[in-house]
Amino acid sequence: MDNDPGRWFLSRAERGNTATDVQAGGAGGQSWSEGNLVRPLVHGSTYFARLHEELSALQAGDRVWFTDWRGDADERLLEDGPSIGDLLAGLARGGVEVRGLVWRSHGKRVSSPISGRSNELLGRQINDAGGEVLLDQRVRLFGSHHQKLFVVRHRDNPSRDIAFVGGLDLSHSRRDDANHAGDPQALTMDSRYGTRPPWHDAALELRGPVVGDLLAVFAERWNDPHPLDRRTPYRMLLQRLARMPRHPKPLPETAPPPPPAGPHAVQLLRTYGVKRPPFPFAPAGERSVARAYAKAFARANSLIYIEDQYLWSTEVAAAIADALERNPELKVIAVVPRYPASDGPLAGPPSRIGQLRAIRMLRRVAPDRVGVFDLENSTGTPIYVHAKICIVDDTWITCGSDNFNRRSWTTDSELTCAVLDTTPDNRTAHAGGLARELRLQLWAEHLGLDQNDPQLLDPTVGLELWNSTADALDHWHETGRRAPRPTGQVRHHTPEPVPPIQRLWAIPISRFVVDPDGRPRRLRGTTQF
Repeated sequence: MDNDPGRWFLSRAERGNTATDVQAGGAGGQSWSEGNLVRPLVHGSTYFARLHEELSALQAGDRVWFTDWRGDADERLLEDGPSIGDLLAGLARGGVEVRGLVWRSHGKRVSSPISGRSNELLGRQINDAGGEVLLDQRVRLFGSHHQKLFVVRHRDNPSRDIAFVGGLDLSHSRRDDANHAGDPQALTMDSRYGTRPPWHDAALELRGPVVGDLLAVFAERWNDPHPLDRRTPYRMLLQRLARMPRHPKPLPETAPPPPPAGPHAVQLLRTYGVKRPPFPFAPAGERSVARAYAKAFARANSLIYIEDQYLWSTEVAAAIADALERNPELKVIAVVPRYPASDGPLAGPPSRIGQLRAIRMLRRVAPDRVGVFDLENSTGTPIYVHAKICIVDDTWITCGSDNFNRRSWTTDSELTCAVLDTTPDNRTAHAGGLARELRLQLWAEHLGLDQNDPQLLDPTVGLELWNSTADALDHWHETGRRAPRPTGQVRHHTPEPVPPIQRLWAIPISRFVVDPDGRPRRLRGTTQF
């Protein structure tokens, strides 16, 4: 098995940016860390339960540092458990050091259904309890801080230190499980998802030296000396309402990274857009997320499997199309939402047009080797796919905050983990290897099979299985649902077309607002990152 990190991960030169080396990578002379233990957490209910377990065990003197895109203070981590706001505020009152960086976010009038006050209210509750949560708007115009990170450090036992990275926010709609009945605390989305939208998502639990790397990522953003927001009267009022400090307290001295914990190598991948004033830790921006996918796709032999919220933009599709052209045996399976979260007459066309172009590009290159699917639960309600997962050849995994679109690869601040299982010959057993185990878990759920079903083992024949499962469920719907429902969640994905008259305004909105390009000007219009 080709599980040499040097062949899959980006070297310092290949990262191609001026970002500082993270703690463990810098110490080891490489841009990744080894000796980690990584556990995928599929579904929001699984992640929230683990987060509740770890946070509830903390004592005075321990530390919790987190970043988030959207946080709802009243979102419950367990069905009958505390809300995230109550739990973090309680920790702060009990002497745990709680610090957070959350995107200040646009107001409701600008980007409905995103609440402009959710992050403010979460920050206020924690700050009133003695914590320190900052509303951070140090981003490009039309950009956002999209990183989702939790780091927990124990004062007396570094071997217990743990981190969580993924696509899950601390917000409504995320606490769903494999049955996909939806989170009782639901956000309003496109009406076809119902009043309690089913939600598919994932995160990673990490132990080992990579925790020190993640602390360094947090510290870089925290220590950025530029103003947290534009100094207008309205923004100053928001900061005061959130009880947000005008100047963040200095971080404590850097502690040594935790000891080795397992067989997994992890490389942290990031996106930071080019902006003025620049990020001091990435003055020319950073696009290691995009570069890492390009390198992994170039090595792909049998399968690229993607679960993503968008799959937009031709720049992203071009990297996959190149891989399909180079390797006639390669197959691509992508799982996306059936509809955008907001698919109205104004929001829908700019969202769909990029995906239509990307899918058209892939199918033009390899029509019989590309499958794009969406999911529904047992009642026929579409499942909103918010996961950001990629698995290449049952070897290389990514999970984090980035989506497969130009915005995530060039503009918004993103954080993703690329993972390799360095256990020798970890694919020789039926249940061996982190990447294979994750793929089997996901495929078993989506295809309605047992995880030990031998049909799932060979990724090279997987596309046939996905197509036949989707064919059966599509046919069941087309014939009036009279027979027993076929197994599985899988439907063929067919985005609604954008008529020519709508393209006239949808294309510029997609290009400049929905999916902007944060690269330096010399790279725009190319497929280079």
